[in-house]
Amino acid sequence: MAQYQSDVEAVDALRDSYQKLTAEIGKVIIGQEDTVKMLLTAIFCQGHCLLVGVPGLAKTLLIHTIAEALDLDFNRIQFTPDLMPSDIVGSETLDNERNFRFVKGPIFANIILADEINRTPPKTQSALLEAMQEYAVTVAGHKYPLEKPFFVLATQNPIEQEGTYPLPEAQLDRFMFMVKLDYPSYQSELDIVKSTTSDKKYQVQKQVTGQQILEFQQLVRRVPVADNVVEYAVKLVHKTRPNTEMVNETCNKYLEWGAGPRASQNLILAAKCNALLNGKYSPDIEDVKAVSMAVLRHRIVRNFKAEAEGVSVEDIVRKIM
Repeated sequence: MAQYQSDVEAVDALRDSYQKLTAEIGKVIIGQEDTVKMLLTAIFCQGHCLLVGVPGLAKTLLIHTIAEALDLDFNRIQFTPDLMPSDIVGSETLDNERNFRFVKGPIFANIILADEINRTPPKTQSALLEAMQEYAVTVAGHKYPLEKPFFVLATQNPIEQEGTYPLPEAQLDRFMFMVKLDYPSYQSELDIVKSTTSDKKYQVQKQVTGQQILEFQQLVRRVPVADNVVEYAVKLVHKTRPNTEMVNETCNKYLEWGAGPRASQNLILAAKCNALLNGKYSPDIEDVKAVSMAVLRHRIVRNFKAEAEGVSVEDIVRKIM
């Protein structure tokens, strides 16, 4: 670590940065502490995050606020049915000397807000696939690397389905977490209304640099994990796969497809970060359980029987755990 003398010092710095970030974000976003923690966990793990919630729950504002608290470049892309791949990654144009010149699209930033990502056709959605996995985009045979750290934080409205295009499983699997936002509590909503209907303006101060985030990402990967914790995470994923050795009766009955190996990887990475944020130096099974819903809910596919009987993905994941 260039900036820290030891990993213990780096862990303390990570925890301190996390507390400063949550304090700054809390100036604007009231409540939603669990959602903020999951978003920051994804960032510290070099993962992408999909936020799902009804309109008016401040999904876009939350991502804006996190971007303001991080000293990183930020771009928002509003996904619409007429959005083209070149509107995201950029395109080649002729300059005055009749030479082709690549004009970078909004994907060339550290934080990308993909607002209402399911409102654009699959062809345009797929423009994000290479960027999310390879941290680069290819245009006209040329590969252009994206500057790290790089995150896609996407939003989706679960209610209005007219004019939307469900995200393909391959793209959903690129998201480390799917986080569902609930309505605020009564007290939180009182505070929200008082705060947003007054003339007070809160200025969010930048707390963490891009270099610090890169170092925290490397720190998370160096955290040691006991074999029993890894085994628990892998077994949890295996139990979601119908007609396999470890599957239980619930999954055989209600699931069409289970989670892939990327789910196991993300469970361990997220558990490591969750442990560090909670003051521990190594994750245990409780840390895996704490992140399992966000990791698994978008990676398992229910069958018709589950939909007909009203059995949700969350019900199935709880049954597995």
